[in-house]
Amino acid sequence: MKLVVVSAGLSVPSSTRLLADRLAAAVGREAEVQVEVVELRDLAVEIAHNFTNGFPGRKLAAALAAVTEADGLIAVTPVFTASYSGLFKSFFDVLDKEALVGKPVLVAATGGTGRHSLVLEHALRPLFAYLRAVVVPTGVYAASEDWGAEGLDDRIERAAGELAGLMTGLAATKPHKSDDLQVIPFAEQLARLSAP
Repeated sequence: MKLVVVSAGLSVPSSTRLLADRLAAAVGREAEVQVEVVELRDLAVEIAHNFTNGFPGRKLAAALAAVTEADGLIAVTPVFTASYSGLFKSFFDVLDKEALVGKPVLVAATGGTGRHSLVLEHALRPLFAYLRAVVVPTGVYAASEDWGAEGLDDRIERAAGELAGLMTGLAATKPHKSDDLQVIPFAEQLARLSAP
C-alpha cells in the first residue's frame, strides 16, 4: 500500500517534518506501506504559479498525482495564526476536489504552545471533511513542550494504528483494476469492514 505524507514545515530542520516522519514510521510498524513524502516548502513557487496560470509545474504535478493515488495520507502543518499554514491550504486548494474522496487521512499539527491544539478539530478536520476524506479519530498535535514528554508517543501510535486499520480494510475492499471497474460505495466499504 502507498502512504503519502504531506509536510508543510518551513524550517530545516522542521518539527513538522519530524512529527510527519514519526507518524509514518508508526504506520509502517502497523502495516506494510511504501512511504512517499511531499515537502510543500519545495513546491511553494509551483503552487503559486498554479494559481496564476492554472497549470501545475512538473514537481507539483507529481506531488498531486502521489496524493491522488495514495491508499492513505498523513497531513501535517505548523500552526500559523491559530490555523493551518497558507502553504498547506494552498496545496489542498490546487488538488482535484475528488482526489481525497473516501481516502483515509491522519491529521497532525505542530505549534509553539498547547493552546493551539484545537486546530485539529476547528481547522484540519473540517477541511478534510469538506474534501470527503475519512479522517481517523485521533489527531496528533505536538507543542514545543511535548517533544520528549509523556503522551506524544502514545498519541502517535494510536493515530497510526487507526490509519493503518483503515488503509488495510479499504485496500481489501478496493476493486481490482480491470476494464469493468466496479465502484464500491463508501457506506458499503464500511459495512464490509464491520462484518464478522
